[in-house]
Amino acid sequence: MVPNNSFGISNVGIVLTQSQQAKDDDGAPPILAPCANGANGKPHGKSVVFPMDHALVTDGGRSIAPLAIGYETYGELNADRSNAILLCHALTGDQYAAGVHPVTGKPGWWDALVGPGKPFDTERYFIICSNVVGGCMGTTGPSSTNSSTGKPYGLDFPVVTIRDMVRAQAMLIDHLGIETLFCVAGGSMGGMQVLQWAASYPDRVFSAMPIATAAKHSAQNIGFNEVGRQAVMADPDWRAGRYLEQGVRPEKGLAVARMSAHITYLSEAALQRKFGRKLQDRSAPTFSFDADFQVESYLRYQGVAFVERFDANSYLFVTRACDYFDLAADYGGSLAKAFKDTKTRFCVVSFTSDWLYPTSDSRAVVHALNAGGASVSFVEIESDKGHDAFLLHEPMFIATTRGFLESAAVARGLKARP
Repeated sequence: MVPNNSFGISNVGIVLTQSQQAKDDDGAPPILAPCANGANGKPHGKSVVFPMDHALVTDGGRSIAPLAIGYETYGELNADRSNAILLCHALTGDQYAAGVHPVTGKPGWWDALVGPGKPFDTERYFIICSNVVGGCMGTTGPSSTNSSTGKPYGLDFPVVTIRDMVRAQAMLIDHLGIETLFCVAGGSMGGMQVLQWAASYPDRVFSAMPIATAAKHSAQNIGFNEVGRQAVMADPDWRAGRYLEQGVRPEKGLAVARMSAHITYLSEAALQRKFGRKLQDRSAPTFSFDADFQVESYLRYQGVAFVERFDANSYLFVTRACDYFDLAADYGGSLAKAFKDTKTRFCVVSFTSDWLYPTSDSRAVVHALNAGGASVSFVEIESDKGHDAFLLHEPMFIATTRGFLESAAVARGLKARP
C-alpha cells in the first residue's frame, strides 16, 4: 500500500458547499414507467422516463428523447437527503450492484461492498446505481425503440460520451430530489464517470472514489476496444446493426469480443495461478482446435455467458464512450483545471497488477488533484488479480473503502442510524 498525502483518513478537512442543482422548471416532470426489459427480454427493476421535452442533448449535438433510465436503490434516504451515494458501473455492468441479479441469478457486481454492515452500508446510506445511457438494462440505448421509426435504434442511436452518461445520471438524481451526493464511487469506466461528476458538478459531490481508472483512454485501450468492435461487426449476423429487426444476434462476434476484453481484466500471474497450462478434461492434447487448455475453455465460457445478458450494439457504444474520454482535453489540456478549487474529498485507488489502467494513470489523477488544491488520498493496493481486483474480494480494498467513507461521514456530520 503506497500512500499519497498520508492516507490518514481523519486528518483532511473539507467544506460542504451549497449545491448548484440545475433544474428545468419548464415542461412536464419525468414520469415513472413500467419496468423495462433487458437485452434478453427479462424484466427488471425501477425505471424513470423523461419525456420529449426533457431530452438529453449529447456531446455530439443530438438529442435522446424520450429517455428511460433503469436504476436500483438500496437503503433509505434520510430526512435531509444527505446520505445518498451514487455507484457507477463498469463497461458491461448494470444497475444491479448488490443482491441477486434478475437475469444471471448471480450476486450483484459489488455485493461484497453493498449491504448492511458492509462499506456501502445500506443501514446508513442510500445507494443509487443506474444503467448508463447506451446500455441495455432499462436505460435507453441502441436496442431501444426509436420513437420516430418504431424500430430499434441500432446504429441510428447517438454516439454517447462519459459526460453524456453523467448528464443522464444527474437527471435521475434531480428526479429523486437529491441536491448533493454524499459520495460518487466506481471502478474502470465507472471511475471515469466519477471523475466526470467531480469535474462537471463539483458542488454536488461531497466525496469521490475513482477506482482502477484513468482520466483518458490510452492508445492501447482504444486498440483493444477496436478489436472487440471489429469482432462484433465481422459477424454475419450483425447485419449492419439491424440484427434485432431481422431476428438474429451476432453472438459469435460478441463472444470473441468478450474473450479478448476479459484477458485484459486479469493479470498474467492470475491466469497462471488459475490455469497455467493445465488441460481441460483430458490427459493429453487432442491435436485439434478444440479447447485443450483450461484457459481456452474458461474464455469460451465467458464469451457464451456474456452474449446472454448483453446487447452487441451497446457494446459498440459503451466502448466508444470510453475511447472518447479525455477529461483534460475539455480544460485546455490541463487536468488540474478540471478540479481547480474543488471542495470534493477524493480517495483514488489503484492495483499493482492492473495493466489495463495501471497505477501511473491514477498517479496522474492524484497529481492533477494536488495541483488543483483538492483534498486527496491515494492508495495503491498490492494484488495479483489484475484490473478486476476491484470487483473481487480484496481485504485491503474493502478496508480502504470503509475507512474513506467513515472519514467523509464524520466530515459531513453524517450520523449513523440509531
